Amino acid sequence: MSEMKSAHTPPLIFEHSKTGRRGYKLPALDVPEEALDAMIPAALRREEIANEVEVSEVDVIRHFTRLSKLNVSIDAGLYPLGSCTMKHNPRINEEIARTPGFAHSHPLQPDHQVQGNLELLWHLEQTLKEIFGMPRVSLQPVAGAHGELTGILMVHKALAKSGNPRKYILIPDSAHGTNPASAAFAGYEIRELKSNSRGTVELSTLEAAVTEDVAALMITVPNTLGVFESEIRSIADILHAKGAYLYCDGANLNAFVGIARPGDMGVDCIHSNLHKTFSTPHGGGGPGAGPVGVSERLVPYLPAPTVERREDGSFYLDYSHPDSIGRMRAFNGNFNVLVRALTYMRSMGPDGLRRIAQLAVLNANYIRARLKSSYHLPYDAPSLHEVVFSDKNQTAKDVHTLDIAKRLMDYGFHPPTIYFPLIVSGALMIEPTESEPKEELDAFCEAMIAIARECDERPELVRTAPHSTPVRRLDEARAARQPVLRWNPAI
Repeated sequence: MSEMKSAHTPPLIFEHSKTGRRGYKLPALDVPEEALDAMIPAALRREEIANEVEVSEVDVIRHFTRLSKLNVSIDAGLYPLGSCTMKHNPRINEEIARTPGFAHSHPLQPDHQVQGNLELLWHLEQTLKEIFGMPRVSLQPVAGAHGELTGILMVHKALAKSGNPRKYILIPDSAHGTNPASAAFAGYEIRELKSNSRGTVELSTLEAAVTEDVAALMITVPNTLGVFESEIRSIADILHAKGAYLYCDGANLNAFVGIARPGDMGVDCIHSNLHKTFSTPHGGGGPGAGPVGVSERLVPYLPAPTVERREDGSFYLDYSHPDSIGRMRAFNGNFNVLVRALTYMRSMGPDGLRRIAQLAVLNANYIRARLKSSYHLPYDAPSLHEVVFSDKNQTAKDVHTLDIAKRLMDYGFHPPTIYFPLIVSGALMIEPTESEPKEELDAFCEAMIAIARECDERPELVRTAPHSTPVRRLDEARAARQPVLRWNPAI
């Protein structure tokens, strides 16, 4: 791919002020100057900006338009982050979420004024119950990790009510990284289970680890290698025989939504990242949603309030749950995300949801087939929605995963997840989702194949990438440890 830039590329600068230029004149200040100190302390005011910035409307428009073009988004192209499911967000989701009755309602309004909102929440729970194969779902959690904490707190309370909250949570080394943090936050100690050669949980290892002090196993299905835990039913039986619970991290539900149900697998608790599987804006830290489905044994401990329907068809918030773990959120989740998710579910229907998983798996396996001769495949087990390669084939030329990711940026693609899962050295974790057409997958694969060739023929080119981006390679370790959090014109 050519590294040439266009003939006219304006410099990326932030100081555009020129004396005498003006795009807009602010109205006269209607607050007495002597009141400013009380409203905004002088130490927080930046007089040098307020008094010196003079820019025209053209300057402003072109500056921010150039900045917008530097952003990478799913609307611009493939976003292959593994385990993040960065799929297309249909615009009808946005249209429905902006319906005035949804967008302008307030969470403190009484039930009789927000019947439509409560009905939507009730229908969303019914839909998720069917997808999960579980009797109840809490909509309060606002992220995957928040859902994990909610689930483990319910497990803790259920076991404490039986007389022993237990001490340990088992977590496979192929699980998502938030699982140990969530379990520790709930007061448990963590014991790691080593994967077998297939990258899945070994039943004999699990049997040896499950004691009367184990509260639950937190397992990711499919795991972070993109491999389905084919013995999940036996795993559930081993745990249940010892009075322990099976928690399923449902962040990868995109791989089997509409095809298999966690409740039928023996799962006691599962969260689903609605912003992943059910297509709502995802990135920049939020917003998100992580509803939690539970088995019958955990229903009494659901966060309160729950949304219930009366015999006359009206809806209300029910606080009468004496064994509830309490609120996990001030209100019922990120409501606008929940609106988008139900819109997506209703738009797709049961057959469409099943097709999502089928295409996601097909796309991942297409990439696997095209790249396996160029990149090392550490586990040969069948892939589902994502595929994990490593840099083993490239390290002989002193080219590593980070170099490959940086070089991919020169080809116009956002890099995949790198160095995760931790059980794969130099991991390249690719999840194309079902959104991508074959042409985009081919373009991505061609770029990856070209980079593999460059690693052999021109390794220095890859080691020093990127070459065509506005910002070259940064000292990322220093940026993480010594971030500059405030713009300074002197820098």
